[in-house]
Amino acid sequence: MAEAFDIFLCAMALTAVAVFVALHFVEAGYGMMYSRKWGPVIDNRIGWVLMEAPVFVAMGLLWWFSPRRFDIAPLVMFLMFELHYFQRSFIFPMLIHTRGRMPLSIIAMGVVFNVLNAFMQGGWIFYISSPSRYPEAWLGSWQFIAGTVLFFFGMAVNIHSDGIIRRLRKPGDTRHYIPRGGMFRYVSSANYLGEFIEWTGFAVLTWSWAGAVFALWTFANLAPRAARIHLRYSKEFGREFTDLGLRRIIPYIY
Repeated sequence: MAEAFDIFLCAMALTAVAVFVALHFVEAGYGMMYSRKWGPVIDNRIGWVLMEAPVFVAMGLLWWFSPRRFDIAPLVMFLMFELHYFQRSFIFPMLIHTRGRMPLSIIAMGVVFNVLNAFMQGGWIFYISSPSRYPEAWLGSWQFIAGTVLFFFGMAVNIHSDGIIRRLRKPGDTRHYIPRGGMFRYVSSANYLGEFIEWTGFAVLTWSWAGAVFALWTFANLAPRAARIHLRYSKEFGREFTDLGLRRIIPYIY
C-alpha cells in the first residue's frame, strides 16, 4: 500500500508540473478571467460550494473510518485542514455579493483535484504513515509549531486579501480596481500568496511528502494565474499599476 501511495504522490507531482506549464498557455476561465468558451455556467456562489465541499466531505470520511481518528496529533491536523475547507466551502461563497458565473467544466476539474488531495493528505495522516509517526509529543515539535504559525498566518492573509478584493466593488459595479492594503503592498495576488503560505505551513507541520506535493500543486495552479492577473492589471491601468513595483505572488521575488 505504501508503494502504491508513493507512486500516487509522484504522479501528482508530475501532473502539477504539467499543469504549471499548461496554465501559462491556457487561461482558466473563472473570476477575472471568466470566459464562455469553457461551456455551461452556474452562479459563482453555488459553483464555489460544489467545487470545495467535496474535499471537506472526503477528508471527513477518511478521518471517520480511520482507527487513528482520536489520536491527538492527527486529529489536530485534520481539524486544521477542515477549518480551511469549511471556510472556503460554506463561508467564502456566502460573502460573494457580485453576480459572477463559473463554468461547470472548471468546477468538475476542481472537484477531481480536491478529492485527490483529500486522499493525499488524509491517506498519509490516517493510513499510510506509521502509527507512531505522529505521537502527542509531535504537537510540541519545531515542525508542528513553525508549520502552524505559517498555516494560520497564510489563512489570515488569504481571508484578509479576499475581503479587500470583495470590497472593491459595490453591487452592480463591473469595473476592475487595483487592490490596495495588506499584502497587496507587495504582490498583486495577495490572496494567492496567503493560500500558498498556508499549504506550505501544512507541509511543514505534517513534515510529509504528501503535504509538500499539495504545496507544489498550490503554486503550480496559482502562480500562472497570478502572472495573468498581473499582466491584466498592467494593460488595464498602465503606470498607475506598474509604478507600484509589485511582484505577482512572492514578495520581492516573483
